Amino acid sequence: MVTTQNRRSFIKSMAIAGTAIALPVLQYSRVFGANSRLGIASIGTGGKGWSDLNGVAASPEVEVIALCDIDSSAKHLGQAAEKYSAARQYADWRKLLDESNDIQGVLVSTPDFMHAPISLAAMHLGKHVFCQKPLTHSVHEARQMKLAALKYKAVTQMCNQIQSHSAYRTAVHMVHTGMIGKVKEVHSWQGGSPRWPRHLARPAGNDPVPANVRWDLWQGVAPERPYKTGMYHPFNWRGWQAYGTGQLGDFGCHILDPVFKSLKLGSPTKLKAEAPTLFPESWTDQATVYYEFPGTEYTLGQTLPVTWYDAAGALPPRENLGDVPASYKLPGAGSVLVGEKGSLVIPHVAMPKVFPEEKVATKELPVIESVDHYTQWADACRGVGETTSHFDYAGPLTETVLLGTIGIRFPGQELAWDTKALKIKNHAAAQNWVMKPYRKGWEPTWV
Repeated sequence: MVTTQNRRSFIKSMAIAGTAIALPVLQYSRVFGANSRLGIASIGTGGKGWSDLNGVAASPEVEVIALCDIDSSAKHLGQAAEKYSAARQYADWRKLLDESNDIQGVLVSTPDFMHAPISLAAMHLGKHVFCQKPLTHSVHEARQMKLAALKYKAVTQMCNQIQSHSAYRTAVHMVHTGMIGKVKEVHSWQGGSPRWPRHLARPAGNDPVPANVRWDLWQGVAPERPYKTGMYHPFNWRGWQAYGTGQLGDFGCHILDPVFKSLKLGSPTKLKAEAPTLFPESWTDQATVYYEFPGTEYTLGQTLPVTWYDAAGALPPRENLGDVPASYKLPGAGSVLVGEKGSLVIPHVAMPKVFPEEKVATKELPVIESVDHYTQWADACRGVGETTSHFDYAGPLTETVLLGTIGIRFPGQELAWDTKALKIKNHAAAQNWVMKPYRKGWEPTWV
């Protein structure tokens, strides 16, 4: 029998040998009683991890059992350890999971490339998972996250927390009530300039690793490379292909979320991108991605075109926005749904607006109140209510976003997507990016 203590080394040795893993499913109770406290561990406590931890721990039914970060400084593990002083502290998430018998839920707030390896290992051990967006770093990982959540009956939530904001919830309600009729096309964009590196070659040389940083642990499943001060950790990893997913990956799971929710979209059938040639290791911030989806009950026709615009100051062409008047200043980021009876503007983040104003009585529509995205997950783990960005939903949304990042690698080339087979049918080179290699000894636990 494989115990919790030796499970990690067993999984690792089997993965290296290329052997299929067929461990018995652990017999955990999948939800805990409404009167039970939820013991959680937070992996990645700096940056967004700090707000994720505090957001979930705001529930009086949550107890913070363990904290993990590769950076022991005040802005990372230090501040979390000071506030949650009774919690155990770790640098290595694998050791935390080895000692996790008293933990029921795990928060994963690391850089993108470590989301799936940690979350999959946690779910395999019977833990519920709250994971930062984008859910994963590759399309294959997103599918695995969905399958793992279903297999292990994990309560899950992707942290695209704006989904729970009144603005996005009201926009979804507007579409579902038929305010703009059937939707004919969608235009979504992020027009801000990212604060991380892009269009760069990898810098030469290396710098001394700070005493507070466990650089080998930070690299995790990614290919090894030298430490460079401020180039990767703690923030600029977003601009590098080995660690982040670029502008589309960073914002797509937010901005495209109300589009998916309101129209009940699944997977696209094809896509094509316009973008400059990428540097070998960094991302661009200039791209347009054209998706085509099968139609749904809320769309007009058999297919629906969805276009993503990604560049500093980028906005969709006015002539494509239906009833949105030229005098209306579009938000710097958001979506426009063009319907039979009007156009719906969904800013990122502000209340939606419908045009033409004289034809649509928006004042008669109730505003849908916000819910707490963080405590919603904690409550659901205890059997109270359900999550709304569970991996069965967040997985396909993330797959769509990350398919766009594959398209950006092959500008001007239409990619035909077979979601059931998880395959780009017409482009072998693009298919190679659906899955990715992993550093030896760090291979994830697949379903």
